[in-house]
Amino acid sequence: MATEHDSVAVTFASVRERLEAREELWLAPLATRSRGARRLRDEAPSPVRTAFQRDRDRIIHSKSFRRLKHKTQVFLAPPGDHYRTRLTHTLEVTQIARTIGRALNLNEDLVEAIGVGHDLGHTPFGHAGERALAEVFPGFRHNEQSLRIVDRLEKEGAGLNLSEPVRDGILHHSKPRGGITENVSAMPATLEGQVLKIADGVAYINHDLDDAMRAGIVRTEDVPPAVIEVLGDSHAERIDTLVRDIVDRSNVADAPGSIVMSTSIQTAADLLRSFLFERVYGPINEREETRRAQHVVVALFHYFAEDTGRIHTFDADRPEEATPERLAVDFVASMSDRYAVEVYERIFVPRTIA
Repeated sequence: MATEHDSVAVTFASVRERLEAREELWLAPLATRSRGARRLRDEAPSPVRTAFQRDRDRIIHSKSFRRLKHKTQVFLAPPGDHYRTRLTHTLEVTQIARTIGRALNLNEDLVEAIGVGHDLGHTPFGHAGERALAEVFPGFRHNEQSLRIVDRLEKEGAGLNLSEPVRDGILHHSKPRGGITENVSAMPATLEGQVLKIADGVAYINHDLDDAMRAGIVRTEDVPPAVIEVLGDSHAERIDTLVRDIVDRSNVADAPGSIVMSTSIQTAADLLRSFLFERVYGPINEREETRRAQHVVVALFHYFAEDTGRIHTFDADRPEEATPERLAVDFVASMSDRYAVEVYERIFVPRTIA
């Protein structure tokens, strides 16, 4: 005889099934369905959430996600409250990507899950910290570290056991210096991953310009005229131009599908990106405070690689089978800016003994 509890369980199970059925009716032909999404380890499905909704929730509740609020986007310890952090960057990217995904009838839940997880592996002090770690641990890349976090480091080494489409999107979101749509490695396997990848570029070329203007590094009149003429003369207008062009030009119906920009829009976006490298990122990398931040990262890496037992005195997730260098990288890369400085001072700065 069915009990009251059994009745509730059946009702809840139909929630996920109803959501999966709605995906079949609503999503574009080449969009990714959540039903049957594979994980590294098999587990029972949620009664009320699709696989991608569950992945998103796991990431948002992770320690790595919370640490993003105190990690640098571009400006180290900026004066004022309105500069982007790695967390606000993540939210802006995810919002832009969901707008594109919704307009194209792609799976918004998958887009969002990739979005909130794509930058978990960023080091303290932004890309300057990433370069510093790559010097002492060749091959380090934040996208690969993001995947390592969700696979191996979170939940005290158990990982989050995310679905394969989310893992793929996290791993393949990065771009080289050359262009906004180019690839560091393989293209994301899903159109949703491709949306997140291009939305990442749309977000940062615009919000980094906005922050650079706020900092007085560049002025509106410094921006190449072609960028203003094609994309617009305000932050909101430029994002709107880029998003609408992506929606208009992308193909989600005929295999293999594509998430693209028109040639003129992409040329203007790449011009803005090159301008930022020349006038913002490059000069910031040469600042004394940037070199000091990189020194902190390198010093901490050597300190913990020399004796990984020292990591036990801190709140750190660690897989026991890793090499000393790998353990040190995992710990240092996980730190927020202020925590890295706090640990550095605790270890290396002399204190007066009363």
